Amino acid sequence: MTTDVRVLKRSEWDHWYGRLELAFGGVLETREERELFRELTEVDRSIGVWDGDECVGTAGAFSFRLSVPGGGFVPAAGVTMVSVAATHRRRGVLTSMMRRQLDDVREWGEPLAVLTASEPAIYGRFGYGVATHQLGLDIDSSRVRIAAPVGTDDIRLRFVPVADAAEVCERIYRLTIGSRPGMPARTPGWERLPLLDPPSEREGASPMQCVLAERDGEVVGFVRFHNKPEWSSSGPNGSITVRHLDALDPAAYAALWRFVFDIDLTSTVHSGNRPVDDPLLGLVSDIRRCGVRVRDSLHVRLVDVGAALATRTYQAPVDVVFEVADAFCPWNEGRWRLTGDAKGASCERTGEAPDLALSVRELGAAYLGGVSLSSLAGAGRVRELRDGALAAASLAFGSDPAPWLPHGF
Repeated sequence: MTTDVRVLKRSEWDHWYGRLELAFGGVLETREERELFRELTEVDRSIGVWDGDECVGTAGAFSFRLSVPGGGFVPAAGVTMVSVAATHRRRGVLTSMMRRQLDDVREWGEPLAVLTASEPAIYGRFGYGVATHQLGLDIDSSRVRIAAPVGTDDIRLRFVPVADAAEVCERIYRLTIGSRPGMPARTPGWERLPLLDPPSEREGASPMQCVLAERDGEVVGFVRFHNKPEWSSSGPNGSITVRHLDALDPAAYAALWRFVFDIDLTSTVHSGNRPVDDPLLGLVSDIRRCGVRVRDSLHVRLVDVGAALATRTYQAPVDVVFEVADAFCPWNEGRWRLTGDAKGASCERTGEAPDLALSVRELGAAYLGGVSLSSLAGAGRVRELRDGALAAASLAFGSDPAPWLPHGF
């Protein structure tokens, strides 16, 4: 097969995006969704694979700054809109796009590439590791109660139209993004993403509603949600789906969760994306009735091992030599000495004897501190070559709190 892999032209966007929609089932997005992603697409960082006049593969890369352990932000390519036409599967189209894209990311000087995967088994062969996870919850709110901390009753709650509350909700997000690794700093335009509310994604529920939490007239939290009224022969059996909930302190956080648990005519609260160490788990009276499930979220790829490991900090002193395997990006292969602590780090090439052997995929998984090197060693994916090196490095790489990706891209 003869195909052409090249950078997208703005005039080709409609055809390119239409091929993406077709690859994901052919259900067209709303005009609002489509226009937003037209504006957010960085065409000079997007590529297509062309077979004659037909686009048979798509991939893009947003310009992100991602929060990392220590509270800093690292430039990262947010890999997105990846698709291969059903007529051209298993012909090397995806591999050709991943090759071009990672070469480009390296040339741009960005040490990380990150993505969320429609199918998590796909990207490991390109060096991506699952670095964050998310909780899904299906809570029996008729039986589960919130143990509210002191100050919860001082919080005032009020309904505000979603659009009217957008600016203050975005301010809350900006104040919280440094609190966890894995959160992207939103550039202009991205504040519109959480406001998208296509009817096709409501599953019969109401349009998105918003409630603000206030203390002394100052907004300290918010929740955006859908209400789905349902009735059975025994009475009301509605449900609440939480889209976004955040707050600046424990009392406001508890007040918002207590509110959604107590909405009249409902008995279930659904939430599809919460941190794995969400404080909600410490507020509920019965975790068994919360239907907790875990799935992969952000996949991380170290494009430049030395630069990536040097741009975060470490919660304990570390001095370790990695033997890194990276068949897809061979410039990363070899031995790297990482030294660092909570103040900073350096990572340089070395000829010293290695302490740990692993692939770049494991480094990506451990990078944000949510997956331990020890757990990866337990799965046979990291080998300890010097006694004690694994425990020390695993401790240093950790993060408290756990990393979290609050929204897709």
